[in-house]
Amino acid sequence: MKYYDKLIFELSRPGRKGYELPADNYGHDSMAELPADLLRKEDLNLPEVTELDVVRHYTNLSNKNFGVDTGFYPLGSCTMKYNPKINEEVAAMPGFASLHPLQNPDTVQGALELYYNLQHALSSLSGLAEFTLNPYAGAHGELTGLMVMRRYHESRGDSKRTKVIVPDSAHGTNPASAMVAGLEVVEVKSRPNGSIDIEDLKPLLDDTIAGIMMTNPNTLGMFETEILDIAKLVHEAGGLLYYDGANFNPLLGRVRPGDMGFDIMHINLHKTFSTPHGGGGPGSGPVGVAEHLREFLPNPRVRKTDDGRFYVDFGKESLGSVSTFFGNFGVMMRAYAYILSLGKEGIRNVGPMATLNANYIKENLKDDYLLPIEGVCKHEFVFDGLKDKSTGVTTLNVAKRLLDYGFHAPTIYFPLLFHESMMIEPTETESIETLDEFIDVLHKVAKEARENPEAVKDAPLTTAVRHLDETGAAKKPILTYKALQAEA
Repeated sequence: MKYYDKLIFELSRPGRKGYELPADNYGHDSMAELPADLLRKEDLNLPEVTELDVVRHYTNLSNKNFGVDTGFYPLGSCTMKYNPKINEEVAAMPGFASLHPLQNPDTVQGALELYYNLQHALSSLSGLAEFTLNPYAGAHGELTGLMVMRRYHESRGDSKRTKVIVPDSAHGTNPASAMVAGLEVVEVKSRPNGSIDIEDLKPLLDDTIAGIMMTNPNTLGMFETEILDIAKLVHEAGGLLYYDGANFNPLLGRVRPGDMGFDIMHINLHKTFSTPHGGGGPGSGPVGVAEHLREFLPNPRVRKTDDGRFYVDFGKESLGSVSTFFGNFGVMMRAYAYILSLGKEGIRNVGPMATLNANYIKENLKDDYLLPIEGVCKHEFVFDGLKDKSTGVTTLNVAKRLLDYGFHAPTIYFPLLFHESMMIEPTETESIETLDEFIDVLHKVAKEARENPEAVKDAPLTTAVRHLDETGAAKKPILTYKALQAEA
């Protein structure tokens, strides 16, 4: 960023302000006096700007931002689908939005009913006996599920089961969650198509294994066709199966993890059930369990009496509490609205449409992009960069160039099974016109890579911010306006 650009960005001018503190409720010009030892000795080091400056600044920033309401997200494994506006209307209803978590349960029967009904809807869709909605995110759900796994083995006096098997293609949160839960990670190898190598799995299954973490379809978007055999082997060894719900979207309403033999799963409400989660939040990671694990779910839980009243229960065998109150209730409201809006028949169309869209893109691009795994994928697939690698154009270059054409980049360099991974997931909500435009642009980028590779390597060329010094941004971030001013 040039010095002139920094001056334009720096809006603070001495003496400007855009606020006026109101008088307090007692009619005084200032709030009640604070003790001297609590008073600041120096003024806050904040920008001095007018209200108009602030409004224009953040409005202009928002116009430069990319969101699912402005364009297509082809992110793999992140399921950035469109968020219907009725979800937001429901979540903003005063009767729900104004509730306080410490209210008496008798005064929040509607909220408890929503919580209870959503639990049962997720159980129906997953094939598992009971859910807790308390975890705040997918990784938090993973940790909670693994805590259930440990609690189960400990309740049976089987304390030596301290290892969890994780595929080498797993999402990065899987081994991290296992470590936080106090479990040792044992890696199982994948076959070239990303599926678990059963012959590599068998020797790992001894009496120290607490369970296995996996997702189906796997990280490469391919269905684990031997899942019933895997479940049988793990169960015979005394272990449990954990389902990472990040890839649940293509199975929605068609196939249930519980029917595959999974004992525990988390669901990313903010992925599968359309709650916006760009920028790191909000999120919700409900955890479901099979019948023999119900008692270990975290407190509190919502129950229903025979006369239709809802109450809060604290189980004695529970692993404890994993969140304050009942988790991220606003996200639950959005998910429940999404489920009711689609209904049983609509839900059954989500997975097939997501699968159709992914295969449509894959088949139309495989002449220009290297497809390491042939066959029908589910919600996502992975290219190993460009087919023609002679010009040195990398997956990163392709992703940056996509920004010039108004598309968000797909997930890149994951999974680690391929050197130039480019993971694409269109979701079920995108039209064929959007998919065709995306396909056309990726063909153009491949042609540019052959005919004018330096232009692709220099991308992005038309964005508000050009090719960033990512290392410098990480090591020397500019976090305050004063720091920017000092550097200038």
